[in-house]
Amino acid sequence: MNIAFFTEGQWQGKVPRDNSNMRTEMAWMCALDADHYNIHDGSTTYMGRYDLGIIIIPKNNPEFDLERIKKWCNRVATMQEGPHWYFQDYKIEQQIWFYNTLMDMDFLFVHNEIDKKYFEGLTGKQCQVLPSLMIEDSVKVPKLNRTNVMIGGNFCHWYGGFDSYIVAQEFNSEIHAPSMGRKIENENWMEGLNHLPYMTWVEWIHTLNKFKYGVHLMRTHAAGTFALNCGYLGIPCIGYNGLDTQMNLHPDCTVDVGDITKAKQIAKKLRKDEEFYLYCSNIARENYKKYYHENQFYNSFKEQLKIS
Repeated sequence: MNIAFFTEGQWQGKVPRDNSNMRTEMAWMCALDADHYNIHDGSTTYMGRYDLGIIIIPKNNPEFDLERIKKWCNRVATMQEGPHWYFQDYKIEQQIWFYNTLMDMDFLFVHNEIDKKYFEGLTGKQCQVLPSLMIEDSVKVPKLNRTNVMIGGNFCHWYGGFDSYIVAQEFNSEIHAPSMGRKIENENWMEGLNHLPYMTWVEWIHTLNKFKYGVHLMRTHAAGTFALNCGYLGIPCIGYNGLDTQMNLHPDCTVDVGDITKAKQIAKKLRKDEEFYLYCSNIARENYKKYYHENQFYNSFKEQLKIS
């Protein structure tokens, strides 16, 4: 099957397996041997016809020429970008455009089971969960004596960093956080919080491998890559219900949205009960292989394309 992805990325071609910035969308393209095109470049010379075009509508500059893409693809589908409610922050005319664009698709790909329910109800179209994915070739990590805790994002509503910071204090160890695109001014004022510099995806995985615990109390449910990366490494991650990677990989560390009390209790148990920690670590690794390994992803994708 010939597949093309259309995103806001300013490049054209395929994703090599040794790409140093193998985020989820890049991993999908790599695993599916797909061609990539910039969604806004009307002068693009296409490399052939495609059985399927997968369109990731840009969050901040969403409008594009769908009819141009349809001329080159037998079927077209959107892949959800960000949380399912994101488009409702657009101006009303863009909300209507977004909805009409979804209705022009043959089917939809989404991040989580909860997103599937939302978009099927919204559009009446068939939706399939496209699991988040890691290409492991460049991240064969050594076994380390891990210490300290990593929280999954910065101090804004999008990431819920303040919630994660409060829970992370229960580990009585150093707290670290990545620098994300929504990092807000003066986050370095937070006592005991160490910010990592911006880094490539490969650098991030090797850095995360040094940590013993993960906390990512993020209400904004999307691809769930932090929980996925922790699961691959066998790092127990405390996070919220509704995110498939969190629930599948870290079932005993998952709490209802806003349940900081239970999150703190789990953190204390992970710190004090070594048997519980090892259990959660082993479950994460086992379920990663069961649900998110590349072979599983590819087999699931082929089954999903039997869409009528």
